Amino acid sequence: MLMNMKDLLEVAYKNNFAVGSYNVANSEFVRVIIEAAEEQNAPAIIQIHPNEVALLGNDFITYVREACRNAKVPMVIHLDHGGSIEDVMTAIRNGFTSVMIDASHASFEDNIAISKEVVKLAHSVNVSVEAELGTIGSNEGSSEGGADEILFTDADDAKTFVEQTGIDTLAIAIGTSHGQYKHARQPELKLDLLEEINQKVDIPLVLHGGSDNKDEEISQTYLHGVAKINLSTDMKNAFFKEMRRFLIENDTAYEPDVIMPSARKAAKEVVKKKMDLFNSTNQAHHYFS
Repeated sequence: MLMNMKDLLEVAYKNNFAVGSYNVANSEFVRVIIEAAEEQNAPAIIQIHPNEVALLGNDFITYVREACRNAKVPMVIHLDHGGSIEDVMTAIRNGFTSVMIDASHASFEDNIAISKEVVKLAHSVNVSVEAELGTIGSNEGSSEGGADEILFTDADDAKTFVEQTGIDTLAIAIGTSHGQYKHARQPELKLDLLEEINQKVDIPLVLHGGSDNKDEEISQTYLHGVAKINLSTDMKNAFFKEMRRFLIENDTAYEPDVIMPSARKAAKEVVKKKMDLFNSTNQAHHYFS
């Protein structure tokens, strides 16, 4: 069942769970997410970064839309970190049901103006809008972007930003980074800042950089307004680590139906565990009552 983000996250926000939003880079990851979501009876979000759109081509979205439409659980197709109005318009034309405009590196005033323009365009065709305030960090190996230094979201600015833009969801910076933490300090979330933001903002919040964080911290976020948690690195690491293992042990294998299944299974196990952690497992029934 294909939905827009506003309708999907409104339910999660009210019922204290977060929906996982998973970056896809090929059809194998689409299958991983949908199968995991159906097995866990959980809503899920398939998100595609502009880098991944460039890799896959616009026609790939036709396949993703059909797969999501036929899924037995609620699904959203989301543009991750659209860097321009052009990125957003391309996504809307291709059938995304939600878009992110990331003007977080611009001035506060410009971020408001750009995000407000995207809201006007997207809402006219029933597409949801996520924007970002503050900057998410970026670790080595990530193609999703981010800043060298995290600029934490200010709660008062968040209130003003939401009121002036009319966005549906707000990505906040409370200590996470994109990519792997292997060669960087481990993340530590500012849960007190999250609580302050949640008290002043009345829309669902988004946590980027959901991989490699402490489970006990993640499990607190959806109690304080976070309704969407982005995940990429943990899932992709599991997939490609298993694929490398398989190819080393089976160095003459060349058929995809021989090589892919174990990698897909490894990634799916990670996604299912994350759905448990985000408290989205067995929450799909809320959307059918």
